[in-house]
Amino acid sequence: MGKYVFMVGDGMADYPLSELGGKTPLEAAETPNMDRIAACRIGLVQTIPEGMQPGSDVANLSLLGYNPGQCVTGRGPLEAASLGVSLGPDEVAFRMNLVTLDFRSPAEILMVSHSSGDISTPEGRELVEELKGHLILPGISMYSGVAYRHLLVWDKGPCENRTIPPHDVLGRNMAEYLAAERNDPVTAFMRDSWEILKDHPINRKRKAAGLKEANSAWLWGQGKAPKMIPLTERFGISGGVISAVDLLKGIGVYAGLKPIHVEGATGYLDTNYLGKGEAAVAALEDMDFVFVHVEAPDEASHNGNWREKIQAIENFDRMVVGIVLEGVRDIPGCRIMVVSDHLTPIIKRTHSPEPTPFGWASTEELALRVEKRGFNEKAAEESGLFFSDPMQFISSFLGRI
Repeated sequence: MGKYVFMVGDGMADYPLSELGGKTPLEAAETPNMDRIAACRIGLVQTIPEGMQPGSDVANLSLLGYNPGQCVTGRGPLEAASLGVSLGPDEVAFRMNLVTLDFRSPAEILMVSHSSGDISTPEGRELVEELKGHLILPGISMYSGVAYRHLLVWDKGPCENRTIPPHDVLGRNMAEYLAAERNDPVTAFMRDSWEILKDHPINRKRKAAGLKEANSAWLWGQGKAPKMIPLTERFGISGGVISAVDLLKGIGVYAGLKPIHVEGATGYLDTNYLGKGEAAVAALEDMDFVFVHVEAPDEASHNGNWREKIQAIENFDRMVVGIVLEGVRDIPGCRIMVVSDHLTPIIKRTHSPEPTPFGWASTEELALRVEKRGFNEKAAEESGLFFSDPMQFISSFLGRI
């Protein structure tokens, strides 16, 4: 049985930017470790099936060989799994963000931040506890997650109602969507959260410090429990998942992967990259497959900050990919993957469905290769290697075809 490390730099892939002289952030970043892998093998993989929204749930399920059209019911149930919340047959799980809205007038309510200005986990958890104490509604339970990402479970809840990912509408006027006249129980819950959060001590303190307030709950990504055959069962391997993001840990749980906690993993630019790399290497002592996810490049993209995106990519390369390459170099037959789960173009500030670059290599291939090749969108396209089928992609990496 071989050993496998699968490393995802969330949203690393991008479009060329005029600020970078026509280069993408991946092309502009210093990525010697990913370049080493790309010298062995680089290509493109289609992670977003035609007609599906380019969410991280769809993209990462594809990377693990699942057909998202058959198993995606919403990201809420995946995040519930991460938090150890089992869903009953009639329960609907919603992702609950803490967001920043600008209440300019009843007719103009702008989405300022999908993350309340990157609120901390302790602050986010205290605000959720406040909501739990005041928004007591039949059939509704709330659970604290990480930073701005939390969970709401609604027994016999409105599963089919239209909801909107907040990171898709940054800067937009949401007044019409939030209007009471729509008689939507989802947006009614969100409106009810405003008065509770408005003058909370955490928000008063954040406002005084010039930080964005977490002045609204935001429900989206709802669904019921999916039916998935574990990856570990399909391929006869053991495995773990390392991520700060409940969505990714939940995907891992449904895929049969054990969540591995890393102290200081935040999902932001300040995440514990080194700890993730070291934890991945350590996990290989007892596991066959380790899935490592780093959210920071995606967060920088949603914020429209190309400088932070380059920094996140370089941190990922040096402190995650580099640490893994050093840690596995003496493991015969170990295979190492790097991939961007989807594109998150700076100019869009949201996800995009085009094929995304990947590279993988074995320890033997890495030992023989001395030249480098850029790990970027252009090199991936020029290689001519392309996977349109998720099952074929993961099977190729695991050496099962």
